[in-house]
Amino acid sequence: MVKKLTNASIVAVKKAIKLLTGTKRRQYAAQVTLEFLDGNTRKAERVFGLGRETVEKGLHELESGIVCVDNYSSRGNKKTETKNTQLREDILALVEPHSQTDPDFEAPFRYTRLTAKAVRKALIEEKGWLEDKLPSPNTVGNILNRMGYRLQKVQKSKPLKKIPQTDEIFANTTKANQEADETPGTIRISVDVKDKVKIGELSRRGKARSVDTVKAQDHDTEVLAKLVPVGIFEPVSGLSEIFFGTSLETSDLIADCLELWWQKNEKRLNDIKQLAINLDNGPHVQSHRSWFIKRLTEFSNQTGLELRLIYYPPYHSKYNPVERLWGILENHWNGALLDSVQTALEWAGTMTWNGIHPLVHLLTKVYQKGKKLTKKEMRAYEKKLKRAEKLPKWDVTILPQPG
Repeated sequence: MVKKLTNASIVAVKKAIKLLTGTKRRQYAAQVTLEFLDGNTRKAERVFGLGRETVEKGLHELESGIVCVDNYSSRGNKKTETKNTQLREDILALVEPHSQTDPDFEAPFRYTRLTAKAVRKALIEEKGWLEDKLPSPNTVGNILNRMGYRLQKVQKSKPLKKIPQTDEIFANTTKANQEADETPGTIRISVDVKDKVKIGELSRRGKARSVDTVKAQDHDTEVLAKLVPVGIFEPVSGLSEIFFGTSLETSDLIADCLELWWQKNEKRLNDIKQLAINLDNGPHVQSHRSWFIKRLTEFSNQTGLELRLIYYPPYHSKYNPVERLWGILENHWNGALLDSVQTALEWAGTMTWNGIHPLVHLLTKVYQKGKKLTKKEMRAYEKKLKRAEKLPKWDVTILPQPG
């Protein structure tokens, strides 16, 4: 039975509608339309000032039980770098060498500070942009901030050690990365393992904004679990995935993460023929780690992908692009109480790099340390590798074998 409307009830309904948003607003509008107007959307438009599409969608939600999720993030004015992807790529090309390579190498900002004005000037001089086509220095500064290049204090972080080949390795890494980013059919990824994360009511020496003080154990003795984070980061797109292992850090863990990453992204990357992989020469990913080479060779054969392993020099792992994720993650959750594995996963999933959340996975497989090939077995695998002539340990290509 349709209820009778009064002026007072019309005013009350309009006020209630103004207080609601999204699904609640649509479903309330649909409900009052059914009760007072026999479901007539045209009358709802005339009496309550509602849009017919809103009411129709609400009626459909009530009838089907299926809720339409509002994509609020896609509304409004897009960021400059989103509307103009070429501008973003050119800024990244200019600032990347400055932020990631050894200070001795040539870069657009070798002898100047990485400021918004300097980047804007370099876009004109190095990339051929016209001044009237570029955003203001303030906007360029905001873009740099959103891309993660914020003004920071000078830190005491220069490596204490340096092998004789360091400069040569860095030069090769820079060249190889550029080749990978510019070659169709190739995608560059950066892979690294972060220090183990202790799970429990433990302080991470960070701060959180809250009414009450978050309290942790006085001593870090009651560790409930330890997680091994493995990050896979795409420097060009900014996409990333973090795998949390519950066992040991091993070559098998890293290889399994790489295989899972490919399985989840194979459709998106169906035109990719080569993976260029940035690595930091850690003990489990060295190019002479026989078990790691075995696993990657098997991965290459199974997928048909050519793998190019591009290593950063020893003591310089912080230049590996995926290291950015670890810094942001630590700042993101260091004020949190990671008292369960699920809590840690949820915190990791809410961090962002350049506005993008990582995909987060848990690996509960148990791994064993100490796996290796005999010298004879390794020689068979070596025949399938293509090592760079001048830097055989630091630039290795694995070619897929037919059959």
